Amino acid sequence: MSDQESNLTTPGSGDAPDTAHGDAASTDAASMARKIGIASLIVMGSVLLSRVLGQVRQSYIAYVGGAGSDVDAYTIAFQIPDMLNHVVAGGFLSVTFIPIFARHLEAGNEGEGWKVLSIVLTVCLSLLALLTLLAMWAAPTLVALVAPGISDDPVTLARATSMTRIILPAQMCFFAGGIFMAVQYAKGRFLLPALAPLVYNIGIIGGGVLLSDSLGIEGFAWGVLAGSVAGQLALQWLGALKAGMRLRPSFRLLHPDFRAFLWLTFPLVLGLSMTFSMESFFKFFGSTLGKGTVASLNYALRVNLMLVALFGQAAGVASFPFLARLFARGDVPRMLGTLNHTIRRYVCLAIPASALMIVAAHEMVVVLFRRGAFDQRAVTDTTAMLQVFLAGAFAMAAVNLVVRGFYATRSTWLPAIFGTVAVLLSIPLYWVFTRSLGGLGVALGVTASAFVQAAMLYVVWNRRMGNRAGPTYRAVGRALAMTAPLGAALWGLRWVLLQGLDGSSLAGALAVCLTLGLAFAALIVPLARLFRVTEITHLATRLGQKLRQKLRRKPRQGLGRSHG
Repeated sequence: MSDQESNLTTPGSGDAPDTAHGDAASTDAASMARKIGIASLIVMGSVLLSRVLGQVRQSYIAYVGGAGSDVDAYTIAFQIPDMLNHVVAGGFLSVTFIPIFARHLEAGNEGEGWKVLSIVLTVCLSLLALLTLLAMWAAPTLVALVAPGISDDPVTLARATSMTRIILPAQMCFFAGGIFMAVQYAKGRFLLPALAPLVYNIGIIGGGVLLSDSLGIEGFAWGVLAGSVAGQLALQWLGALKAGMRLRPSFRLLHPDFRAFLWLTFPLVLGLSMTFSMESFFKFFGSTLGKGTVASLNYALRVNLMLVALFGQAAGVASFPFLARLFARGDVPRMLGTLNHTIRRYVCLAIPASALMIVAAHEMVVVLFRRGAFDQRAVTDTTAMLQVFLAGAFAMAAVNLVVRGFYATRSTWLPAIFGTVAVLLSIPLYWVFTRSLGGLGVALGVTASAFVQAAMLYVVWNRRMGNRAGPTYRAVGRALAMTAPLGAALWGLRWVLLQGLDGSSLAGALAVCLTLGLAFAALIVPLARLFRVTEITHLATRLGQKLRQKLRRKPRQGLGRSHG
């Protein structure tokens, strides 16, 4: 594969060719692609390790509490803190603050950027502290509102309330850490932000290991607080200082950049994003369906989000600072090309990967959770929900990528408005599916909502920017077509394997998963070539070239040492 083809803005993808900008621009584009690639590798490595640790965390929770009411309470305990985080846009700090900070960096006026950071942190953290105290006081009432199904169960309600109060202060760490991470992203520093979720998960696991014998599931809640202090606050403070941060408390509410920050943030607070609505609705509807339903839904959703994080969140986080700076320079064609290629590459990888996980879902659940208090009923319920979630994984990944385009252009109102409309349109689906299918219907509602949001946001993006979406639609169509025979072959292989293996045992399930994974690796590239899914074949070619270069280099190094 040529260097030009390996670029994130390849002419062959149907986007504006880099050569139109001249040799200097092409060199700059290649440099930009390398930076995005390196950043993507760092973030994807972090996401992968974080999700692995997160899965260890979930497996240990399943071992301690199974899919019972205590785990329901623990899962529900995150809802009020998550809502509080949403109110102050804690989860959106990177996408709202980076464009403002990047503009000052491009103008060579970094000092003004630090002033804006000081104002945002001082004002918003003060407001968050006040809201946290109010939420802790009103926790019993608020928990009953967000999970009405546990109102008639005083024990579960009391446990959820207690753990909510433990977790609430962690949101101040997440908010401050989000600002500190945004600074590092804008400066092209990804390592310490990449460590934040790792330290956070280690804290949760540590809380469970050290405290679950005496406190039960509540030990994990204390781990949440400890992990947030260490990974989100302390570590990111250090990273921001290394990036040159200068922080002075300030309440200059009329500063124009603070008002611009509020203008960008306000629609995200009012709007219903995919992640926020998904987390809220599965707990709200799931709480009405009996003990253990929320726990099973949560286990299944976390496994699904491993895929979404790898192919949506990681690529979106890594590419966003570069998209924002391209827009700040006025280089819209290259920004569009970069985003288009990023969407195609990662969505086309997510589609076949989700098919593999759907086929192996039962065995994956057995390997990840089937021990301790997690019984066969929980395996069956979680497997069915996981398969439904996985059907929409590539749509969830696409939403994570598309919204980065809006945010890079400093547009938060449009994705907030259309995202909210999509969420509201999906509420009747949740209600109908839940009434007819129970917990499986909640999962189906989440998946349907993801497709509605992905379609609406991408259509709006294309029309707003005059973006050429044809190559992306064709690439996704080819990936879906390729996945049909791939999935059929994997289903057939699984059936054959289960004739001689016990898929309900750890050893048998692990053998099935490994064999299906090897078959997937052997089939995906030939099928991608057959169906002309160039996003996969180009990646495979590049990886093959890298491997051959390393293999050729090793004998030479060995020969040189033998003559020394």
